[in-house]
Amino acid sequence: MSAVEISLWVVILLVVIAILFDFMNGFHDAANSIATVVSTGVLKPQQAVLFAAFFNFIAIFVFHLSVAATIGKGIVQADVIDHHVVFGALIGAIVWNVITWYYGIPSSSSHALIGGIVGATIAKAGVGALVSAGIWKTVLFIFVSPLLGYLLGSLMMVIVAWLFRRTTPGAVDKWFRRLQLASAGAYSLGHGGNDAQKTIGIIWMLLIASGHVAATASAPPLWVIVICYSAIALGTMFGGWRIVKTMGQKITKLKPVGGFCAESGGAFTLFFATHLGIPVSTTHTITGAIIGVGSTQRASAVRWGVAGNIVWAWILTIPAAACVAAISYWVSLHLFV
Repeated sequence: MSAVEISLWVVILLVVIAILFDFMNGFHDAANSIATVVSTGVLKPQQAVLFAAFFNFIAIFVFHLSVAATIGKGIVQADVIDHHVVFGALIGAIVWNVITWYYGIPSSSSHALIGGIVGATIAKAGVGALVSAGIWKTVLFIFVSPLLGYLLGSLMMVIVAWLFRRTTPGAVDKWFRRLQLASAGAYSLGHGGNDAQKTIGIIWMLLIASGHVAATASAPPLWVIVICYSAIALGTMFGGWRIVKTMGQKITKLKPVGGFCAESGGAFTLFFATHLGIPVSTTHTITGAIIGVGSTQRASAVRWGVAGNIVWAWILTIPAAACVAAISYWVSLHLFV
């Protein structure tokens, strides 16, 4: 077998693994899109996953590929990337996703992937191969996205409470059961737009490194874009029921009005970050928004112990995925010559 054939075979295998990660991303993060709309009883779980998957996919027509460009060209130096780094990054992210899914912890698939890229790159070329601007921008939004979600969710809850202060609870519930469909759709749109692009970015990175796409190309091939959006939508359709329970019930009890405010605040945050080309965690964002909504009722409405465990998962995600990725990189050196 020739070197070209080996290279092509390895590229195909890594593309398949990347698509598997994208599917798992949708599966793992399905709860972010549907937890509130399910926990408030507006949609049944089966309806909610189809609804969210549809909006995940049509995000392909809404957002530019700015997040994909950040992942593909803005996290590590392009000349360091090879198939060993990509393999390590994907395995690191997948392993951490499986662990957190199994224990029902809503961690970030996005940061698992970034941690994977960072860990595999450091294993190969050291810290100097990282692009500090892209890393710090991403790290900053680990804190900004949940805080912005918190602020917007709580602010919307206060505004809605004031606007509907003379309306009966039954009427408020009726109105927001309908409005929550719009907010859930907007959040799923933002989820698809930001998260699918992360896998697009890593496949783009791989294709450039393997010489199948020119480094000067302004966008990845169309087939990459379509497959990645399709994979995350399919993953969402299969859902992540363990995490739905944590997001929709364990942090705070939500009513349709609260679900609307949390989803709307989270959707705005995702739209804003995607516009800036920043890969953020949809998990962080919606968790912050849910906590913001719950805290407007009373501090005791939020189960801070559960929220604290989630924060610890956030802190551990990048270093944990990076460690697994570094080990996977060394394994890859023996698997792929």
